[in-house]
Amino acid sequence: MEEMTSEEVKKKIEENEEQPVLSVQDLHTSFFTDKGEVKAVNGVSFNLHKGKILGVVGESGSGKSVTAYSIMQILAETGRVTGGKILYRGDDILKWDKKKMESFRGEKCSIIFQDPMTSLNPVFTVGWQLNEALMLHTEKYKKKDAATARSVELLRMVGVNEPESRIKQYPFELSGGMRQRVMIAMALACEPDILIADEPTTALDVTIQAQILELMKDLQKKLGMAIILVTHDLGVIASMCDEIIVMYGGRVCERGTADDIFYRPCHEYTKGLLRSIPNVDNMKEKLVPIAGTPINLLSMPKGCAFCTRCDNALKICLEQVPPEMQMPDGHYASCWLNVKKEAEKEGLLKPEKEKTAAQEGKGT
Repeated sequence: MEEMTSEEVKKKIEENEEQPVLSVQDLHTSFFTDKGEVKAVNGVSFNLHKGKILGVVGESGSGKSVTAYSIMQILAETGRVTGGKILYRGDDILKWDKKKMESFRGEKCSIIFQDPMTSLNPVFTVGWQLNEALMLHTEKYKKKDAATARSVELLRMVGVNEPESRIKQYPFELSGGMRQRVMIAMALACEPDILIADEPTTALDVTIQAQILELMKDLQKKLGMAIILVTHDLGVIASMCDEIIVMYGGRVCERGTADDIFYRPCHEYTKGLLRSIPNVDNMKEKLVPIAGTPINLLSMPKGCAFCTRCDNALKICLEQVPPEMQMPDGHYASCWLNVKKEAEKEGLLKPEKEKTAAQEGKGT
């Protein structure tokens, strides 16, 4: 693959600047089980522009991966998108037929799954699996010889040593970091516009994590593609993402730049996540975990999904979903505490020592 010059990358990013390459609008996804409807995604919206990296962060069960799988339309049999739109260059992919979606996967949008060991087939060589992706989704590499040469080139691009011999090996013969590089090579095989990385470094040690993230950032700059980076680790995305959205209970709690999220958090859940991260300022202090357990998606509360775990929850938090409100610095958060502060600031509400729902014992 030819490397693009900085001018070409800039031009590619500027193309269709006003129209995002991907726009998710009020997405709702549910899983229909014997115990009832599991509402995994509840009204998620975001835009992804060309050449940008979007970080999606939150606890396990917050709806991050389901959002990614909804975009790719690879949900389990019990899962279904129940509402909203997913627009690729302005066209709603939820209305596409099976053949058009197969073309979208790989050619336009690719995904790197959480565990490369279970994502790669153990009975086929690395070369066979890379060739299959190339021969299935591209016109240029329909012949085996051309696909093999391209596979070697891809492995070399993602930093795999001795790629000519690696393509003859099976996944179980490679280390975890090497398998993850193979997965990245496979995702990049068709030069997609969008790359979704679902927890790409979860099973790797810290040094390999850094290498993989640096590799993804470098490839993104060279190819000018857009990346959705799904992770539960705020530290992983601190220096990578142009924008970060924080999810909880299938909803977006807060969205903004890395500086907004790390230095000016305005949602109690985001603040809780940051308190649980070790840093140079709290080396001698005990980390403070978020109290309680993740929400039961089978019985979503009427109000804020996080209210039962929030020490500062108000009565209204139990009854109404908070609106997404723009903060003074320009980023957005969905928290009734921000609405209350703004009302007090404008004189619409007198400051009062109101007992929170948690203090009254109603938040548990």
